Amino acid sequence: MATEHAAHHDDHHHAPSFFQRWFLATNHKDIGTLYLLFSLTMFLIGGAMALVIRAELFQPGLQLVNPEFFNQMTTMHALIMVFGAVMPAFVGLANWMIPLMVGAPDMALPRMNNWSFWILPFAFSMLLATLFMPGGAPAAGWTLYPPLVLQGGSNVAFAVFAVHLMGISSIMGAINIIATILNMRAPGMDLLKMPVFVWTWLITAFLLIAVMPVLAGAVTMLLTDKFFGTSFFSAAGGGDPVLFQHIFWFFGHPEVYIMILPAFGIVSEIIPTFSRKPLFGYQAMVYATASIAFLSFIVWAHHMFTVGMPLGGKLFFMYATMLIAIPTGVKVFNWVSTMWKSSMSFETPMLFAVGFVIMFTIGGFSGLMLAITPADYQYHDTYFVVAHFHYVLVTGAVFSIMAAAYYWLPKWTGHMYDERLGKIHFWWSTISVNLLFFPQHFLGLAGMPRRIPDYNVAFADFNMWSSIGGFAFGFAQIFFCYIVWKCVKGGQKASDRVWEGARGLEWTVPSPAPHHTFTTPPVIRDQDLAHGDVTH
Repeated sequence: MATEHAAHHDDHHHAPSFFQRWFLATNHKDIGTLYLLFSLTMFLIGGAMALVIRAELFQPGLQLVNPEFFNQMTTMHALIMVFGAVMPAFVGLANWMIPLMVGAPDMALPRMNNWSFWILPFAFSMLLATLFMPGGAPAAGWTLYPPLVLQGGSNVAFAVFAVHLMGISSIMGAINIIATILNMRAPGMDLLKMPVFVWTWLITAFLLIAVMPVLAGAVTMLLTDKFFGTSFFSAAGGGDPVLFQHIFWFFGHPEVYIMILPAFGIVSEIIPTFSRKPLFGYQAMVYATASIAFLSFIVWAHHMFTVGMPLGGKLFFMYATMLIAIPTGVKVFNWVSTMWKSSMSFETPMLFAVGFVIMFTIGGFSGLMLAITPADYQYHDTYFVVAHFHYVLVTGAVFSIMAAAYYWLPKWTGHMYDERLGKIHFWWSTISVNLLFFPQHFLGLAGMPRRIPDYNVAFADFNMWSSIGGFAFGFAQIFFCYIVWKCVKGGQKASDRVWEGARGLEWTVPSPAPHHTFTTPPVIRDQDLAHGDVTH
């Protein structure tokens, strides 16, 4: 027993090797860091692909790449940004912050946590490897529609396997998050006292478990159509390519909410902090999140208004889609009401959060336009759609991730980031991202189709401005990497309560949650339990 105790004691004094700490990580903070660094890497790779697209579209005519490679770029850019940048970033934030926010010592399933991360570098290595194979990557857009995707050579099998791995990783991460939130909350923290970020992730995790197997089914059917002679999506064999669209979008629509609900949670933490008052309508925010998640399952065919569905189907999907605007509007109203008549200050996280609210709302309004079935005939598959989803995914999801990085970096690193550089990054990103995507609304309304390498000379000016905005936005993110590196390396020490000036309740929550910083376990007295109150 004594030797065992001594060995255990020794373990504590010898820091783990680099390999042990990072490759065999079971600590939720280290795994969160791995996810965030991986996501940043993928963000830069996916961004480079977007710049290939924007460089080709800088002027009419074919100048840099052949049309086939251009379409490989659109496909890879989308898959990498969705599954490699945005989703892992949110999972990284969940790993870092959920245990701290619910008062848990770690995630519920730390070894599975390690596995769910380490699957990702292999999955994306495989996906990227298709670019270097004969015939190149699939060139059918991120939606992988047949029959187009089935022309992609045997590389389709490689890409499909990569997608399976990403799905496995997501499902394991989601199980872990649900297990942690439902089983490991500190005493006294009932569900309706959890921070909104924790709530949004709990709901997102259920969405992930529900829809990732649907995507797996769709891509497996593609695979058997291509290699095993089935005819799920081949009209010649009695199948239907539109069936693929139904299955894909039954996954794909909840998926886009998977990429925005955690963003809602982040913004609901940041706005109250810098407004110096609690979140307006905490319970309404939770119920609105749940409503959005539920409705996300019954609107999938609004991506398919032009396939020729019955009038009743069009009406149902139009009205159901418009219904989502209500809980989303409740959220925007509550964020604005939190800021209303408050003592706001505009540190970098708050700038990104306010930018999120304004620009995400622009994306919301163009989404409402796309929901109108007869109007959608004009918008469908044009740059208007591209503008819409980039407003919700770039100025929405990505801006919220930036906001979270600035907000929590001092907690993660012990150092303050450079506030002046952070503000420069915000304004540089905001101006360039609007220059990049706003003109695309006009291009789409004028009829420019998406996923094309060449276009009518009438579209030249807006495309030129859009490309300039794209390169400016891309370089702004390299500047962001410098800010993060500088902060990690050192700089002004962060105080115990980083945003103390901003709010007296730092690292707790805008909701009515127990107040403690989780540096030491909370002491619970009997009389507190009666009131559901936990303090130091």
